Amino acid sequence: MKKLFTSESVTEGHPDKLCDYISDSILDSYLEKDPNARVACETVAGKGQILVTGEITSTAKDINIENIVKQAIKEIGYDNSDTDMDYRTCKINLNISKQSPDIAIGVNKSLEQKEGENIISEGAGDQGLMFGFACDETAELMPLPISLAHKLAERLAYVRKQNIIDYLRPDGKVQVTIEYEDETPIRVDTIVISTQHKEEVDLETLKKDIKQKVINEIVPKELLDENTKYYINPTGRFVIGGPLGDSGLTGRKIIVDTYGGYARHGGGAFSGKDSTKVDRSAAYIARHLAKNIVANKLAKKCEIQLSYAIGVAKPISIYVETFGTNTIPVEEIVERIYNKFDLTPRGIINYLNLQTPIFRKTTNYGHFGKEYLPWERIVEI
Repeated sequence: MKKLFTSESVTEGHPDKLCDYISDSILDSYLEKDPNARVACETVAGKGQILVTGEITSTAKDINIENIVKQAIKEIGYDNSDTDMDYRTCKINLNISKQSPDIAIGVNKSLEQKEGENIISEGAGDQGLMFGFACDETAELMPLPISLAHKLAERLAYVRKQNIIDYLRPDGKVQVTIEYEDETPIRVDTIVISTQHKEEVDLETLKKDIKQKVINEIVPKELLDENTKYYINPTGRFVIGGPLGDSGLTGRKIIVDTYGGYARHGGGAFSGKDSTKVDRSAAYIARHLAKNIVANKLAKKCEIQLSYAIGVAKPISIYVETFGTNTIPVEEIVERIYNKFDLTPRGIINYLNLQTPIFRKTTNYGHFGKEYLPWERIVEI
């Protein structure tokens, strides 16, 4: 049976990703000086303005958030207020308060500790359910559609920053459709790339350059054929972009951040949140578990759900789905997880070393599949 599946990625200059990057840059700046900082900040971008709002509780007192915001915008490459945004002239508004005491009372000391259990952990920062996923379609054990989409989007930024294609601007989007036969990816059916550009370039030059210097450099030739369809800047013009063309908001690209729609999603966003928020930390450990189940050949495909209650340290439930590909009973896989891993917030933070400022590295081109991130390492399970 043949079927098509599509995933999307965006460049670091997409308005939503700009906001994610600003929020994670603020988080990292606090963690550099206070590993115990509680950070939950969101960014809004639009029409030459940035708003940073949320809650931060930290012993670090000399963090200049406005400078962090401007530096992040500069790193992305936004320096032209006529077409997108200029880091030198944009207006920055701050609306930051401390973490709610009603939340802190549940996070600082877990319900289990209050009831006398021998658990040294904060309670979860919120209720929620998180998913992790892995499959054997790629070397990084990610689904092929999102893997290729991320690599193409990252290549778009690379050729811009290296002046390989010197007329590109930071905003851009990618979509990749893969044809599957009996659950195995066999070819690329469609590639869609929309990239912001300077006004003087003509469309045919842009199409040629994107095909030669982006697509052909990333997509394996054996996956392309005479029937592969290419849609490059299909509207014909993409000069106005970034926050000038569309507003941006932290946490609006949760499917881009995870598995491209190939696996389920609990709904929680990642960027701007410290790791007491299980939206982030539990999603990372769930990916770690799923990846290692596949890497250890306990299954060819694995999806894991963890659920938490605010103020409670231990997960409420663990669910493992292997889609019939498991090589040992699923009950045994679950038992191994319980025996090997501490899935309390403190257990996850310590195991993955999540009090270090690594989160700017996660923001763009997916939070999973990057081998240098601690939840991507292979262990025996």
